[in-house]
Amino acid sequence: MCKVCYLCSDFTQAYKSMHSIGRIFNRLLLSLTFITLFSLHLSAQGGSSDSSVYVISILIIIGALILVSSILTLSENLIQIEAKKSGVDTGKKDISIIPSFSNLWKDPDPAYTDGYDVVHLDKGHDIQLNGKAEPKLIEAHVKRFAVRPPDYRGISPIPKVVVEVGQDVMAGDILFYDKKDDRVKFVSPVSGEVVEIRRGEKRAITDVIILADKKIRYKKLEPPSIKEGSREEIVHFLLESGGWTLINERPYDMLPDPDVIPQNIFISTFDSAPLAPDNDFIVQGKKDLFQVGVDVLARLTEGKVYLGLSANGEDAPNPVFTEVQNAVKRFYRGPHPSGNVGVQIHHTAPIRPGKRVWTVDVQGVLALGELFYKSRYHAERIVALTGACVDDPVYFKTMAGANLADITDGKLKDGNNRIIAGDVLTGRKVSKDDFLQASCDQITVIKEGDYFEMFGWLLPISPRPSISKSFPNFLFSDLSFDGDTNTHGEKRAFVVTGQYEQVLPMNIYPQHLIKAIMTADYEMMEGLGIHELTEEDIALCEFTCTSKMPLQKILRDGLNMMHEQS
Repeated sequence: MCKVCYLCSDFTQAYKSMHSIGRIFNRLLLSLTFITLFSLHLSAQGGSSDSSVYVISILIIIGALILVSSILTLSENLIQIEAKKSGVDTGKKDISIIPSFSNLWKDPDPAYTDGYDVVHLDKGHDIQLNGKAEPKLIEAHVKRFAVRPPDYRGISPIPKVVVEVGQDVMAGDILFYDKKDDRVKFVSPVSGEVVEIRRGEKRAITDVIILADKKIRYKKLEPPSIKEGSREEIVHFLLESGGWTLINERPYDMLPDPDVIPQNIFISTFDSAPLAPDNDFIVQGKKDLFQVGVDVLARLTEGKVYLGLSANGEDAPNPVFTEVQNAVKRFYRGPHPSGNVGVQIHHTAPIRPGKRVWTVDVQGVLALGELFYKSRYHAERIVALTGACVDDPVYFKTMAGANLADITDGKLKDGNNRIIAGDVLTGRKVSKDDFLQASCDQITVIKEGDYFEMFGWLLPISPRPSISKSFPNFLFSDLSFDGDTNTHGEKRAFVVTGQYEQVLPMNIYPQHLIKAIMTADYEMMEGLGIHELTEEDIALCEFTCTSKMPLQKILRDGLNMMHEQS
């Protein structure tokens, strides 16, 4: 064991002992304070001659307690410093000699987390909406699919297209490649005929559309051995087969550089966003595929593959996750955004300047498993159709890039609805003729908020999702809403409110960071932790923003500025 490991182990043991003492002292302090006040009350009523001596004795005891409390407070600060030096996670709420009074009566961690690290996240907020998908899987009959270059950050807006309209392709055939790096290939998710190549502004390619066969034909692939093949062989295969596009790189949340070896790779096995799909349901019966995908990722990093698991439920996560090998498991407990991989990175191994980490979603890991286990590019996506404006919210089995009209026709309620590819916080507004993003696993349909609410700010009588105590929502944790797109107000002055810090469980000052981006202060942006964030991490801040600022767009502008300077 290395010196640092011994140090961490010694620190952990010392911390546990001091933490137990701190709990006892906290209870003792409460008891003595109550006894002291009660005794003073009795002395005042008795009026005895010895009452003054008794009062002085009590005051001496109180003084001694204050002195001991001061010493423990100083020790607590020192132990926090040593924890950071030793590499021990300081994101846990209970890293403290004297825990807060609320911790004395908090619910214990679930039994299934025994033996694992559990990160407690207090900051955040769960937006309760109606229309969660029932655990029922339906085969979607989709005719058209598209691969969309704008879905992939970091590639040129006009990639080199190698197919023509009318050409027949198989699943796994190359459609186009990046002009900046011709090693990165983008392949077809289905077999069929290329029927259209759409272009947008400045002739940029927006969609390569394929009319799918009824039965998919797969291009036969020859993957290298995971155990015996070299890392270079595995990377080359992923680049040629399309598997490379399943991976994201941070900072900047873009396609990874093939020449970079990541510090670590992170997988979040749960999504805490509103109406998010249940990954425990999605991975049922796919243990072998998931294990192979994890094994592949473990060969791509010199560090570790970290698996983020949910400790929010009474039941343990799916055994597909809990029994996987070759990965470090860590549980997270708390409201949204506890399921965000960026939050998990921050509380596990934060991104340091000059370092890169990779992230892969659960269905991306399954697709990697298909590449090496079944030697084919199988871009299956299980998509949750959710929202209060959906007649029967369920899960649909389809392929990446499916046409929305084929999924939603006949399944939505009448009215002026908004279709969102993704969740209500980070998804994009789409039309029925649009196509799902390659990594999209959720469609949300809610009402358009095209109405004016007179004196809504003065008379908040209509219940709605909110963190404001002006509404009684906080008294009813299980209360859910239909929700709509109304912002309930116009843009206002950008003032410091402290709201962002209430919902972002990171050691980052988001309001100061956003202002640094707006003023293009590069040093301040880097110092305030811009490299640790992406849009989904700050989406809840945008939801709570009194000033109605487009925080996600501002953050992306800042990330683009930093990337141009890197």
